[in-house]
Amino acid sequence: MPLSATRSKHRFVQEYPVNASVKILYPYLASASGLRQWFCQDVQMVNQHIFNFVWDNQPHLAEITSQRTNRSVRFVFLGPERRHMPDANYLDFTIESSELTQEVFVRVVDYSEETDDIELQEMWDNLMQNLRELVGG
Repeated sequence: MPLSATRSKHRFVQEYPVNASVKILYPYLASASGLRQWFCQDVQMVNQHIFNFVWDNQPHLAEITSQRTNRSVRFVFLGPERRHMPDANYLDFTIESSELTQEVFVRVVDYSEETDDIELQEMWDNLMQNLRELVGG
């Protein structure tokens, strides 16, 4: 039985201010080399749309299913044999900016089996702090 059939999913959404231009920020969210610097142990590009995210020396394949340059990217995690699964985990990054205040935000949507909001908040706060340090914001 697939994991998604045995455990409930949780959608964590949070916005983080980042003091950097959209053009500087976007490659850190949508490229293997950018993600590798702040997000996980390693990220490799398998092909144009498939990325291999490595956490604790374990590979996790994900496909970019939606991408808008300098705006957003969605990674949907694949099951065994690189196949899409129903109700798959996904990670979505969206860059939003206010023309009035000139502020830039990254909205994170983490859809997974992790249901502890406090743990997710702490993890994403730390990850986004790493990203801010890289981009100078």
